[in-house]
Amino acid sequence: MRIVMKFGGVSVKDGENILHCANLVKKYAKDNEVVVVVSAMQGVTDSLLHAAHKCYKEASHGFIKLFIAELAKRHYDAIETAVKDKRIKEKVINRIDNLLDELEKILLGISYLGELTKRSEDYILSFGERLLAPIFSASLISLGVDSVALTGGDAGIVTDSNYGRAKPLPEVYSLIKSRIEPLISIKKLVPVVTGFIGVTKDGNITTLGRGGSDLTATLIAAAIDADEVWLWKEVDGVMTTDPKIVPEAKLIPELSYQEAMELSHFGAKILHPRAIEPVMKRKIPVRIKNTFNPEAEGTVIRDGITSTKDVVKALSLIEKVSIVNISGAGFDFAEIMTEVFRILAENKVNVVMVAQSSSELNLSIVIDDSDYDKAMKALKKIENGSIKVEGIRDVAVISAVGAGMAGTPGVAGRIFSTLGRNRINVRMISQSCSEYNISFAVSKNEGRKAVKVLHDEFIKKEE
Repeated sequence: MRIVMKFGGVSVKDGENILHCANLVKKYAKDNEVVVVVSAMQGVTDSLLHAAHKCYKEASHGFIKLFIAELAKRHYDAIETAVKDKRIKEKVINRIDNLLDELEKILLGISYLGELTKRSEDYILSFGERLLAPIFSASLISLGVDSVALTGGDAGIVTDSNYGRAKPLPEVYSLIKSRIEPLISIKKLVPVVTGFIGVTKDGNITTLGRGGSDLTATLIAAAIDADEVWLWKEVDGVMTTDPKIVPEAKLIPELSYQEAMELSHFGAKILHPRAIEPVMKRKIPVRIKNTFNPEAEGTVIRDGITSTKDVVKALSLIEKVSIVNISGAGFDFAEIMTEVFRILAENKVNVVMVAQSSSELNLSIVIDDSDYDKAMKALKKIENGSIKVEGIRDVAVISAVGAGMAGTPGVAGRIFSTLGRNRINVRMISQSCSEYNISFAVSKNEGRKAVKVLHDEFIKKEE
């Protein structure tokens, strides 16, 4: 088999876990061709983002020295545990030192200039993965597995220049194949590729959006025609909802590509929203597996209709969103819609959900809360005597997903009756034509309650 394995978050937070993951790779690499994709150690990306903004706002050379020293210690400690061979250990420490020197110079430059662009922010955020990949690769080598560490750019992940949410270019598949295929099939190496990051044609580092390591893995899988993608998490698979919200949440054995895409788009932390697209075209299964329970089957995401016995298979929640409402009378609504979405696209605003009134006098759009200010500023320009633009903050979106919803009468009525009985006010509703998904917006402080009562109604009650 040819397998792409992605490790991230809790799985690679320290040396002991890196060594554990490396041993997993060694086990499966004996009889299979394996490509590894890694995320940064847990919390490192957030700390890099914080450091970048602190340096931008104030000249703090003492902070930079302390930050680099703490980052260095964490990675040195990981090397000490994960890499047993002294010679290999010295080589990887030298590589880490060079990366940390580079990062320190960049942070000092931002501090002196008082300037932080999206391009330089992406460059800084890339260091989490760039520091981890050589350590993971060195751990494999010390276990007797021939390996090489690659950045996303090295692996052929070429993107556009939309920093922060870069999209791979069409030629990415042929580039990845030309660079990865010889390593695994001829040289018999296990490449360890940095997730989350790519590179423009001009050589500038980009990021694919938070959680983008999943997309890195599926892009590589599609390019090399892998048999499966394994996303290693700290849970046994995809749950019916977030166990932190509903402790009784159950494991879902299988999902269709469509169900997984709906769930990931609407906030379920199973994989990057765009990660399904590359493997869907090639019909490559994606398996969610538990790093610390590797024998468990996990959840498989595959082509075709999965079990429809559960009307609602899963519930997801997005809490950091806002609603922009465009309303009015006496205008060509089609023209206004075209203008609204052109403005949102130009300003790189992420649209989560859309609803339009039957009278064609109202358009409601759910967007990421982080995009709210720029969206409102841009859309206010279309206001006149007939058109009004208003915003609503502190909103949550809940999505009920399941192939069993298609053709089952009364699902929507049952959802909203349940919410009504629990005195939860619905602000906006959207349903896809596939009938795989019903989504709605409520006040943020009622979001978790809505998930709990619907889980009791559709999933716990059906047990």
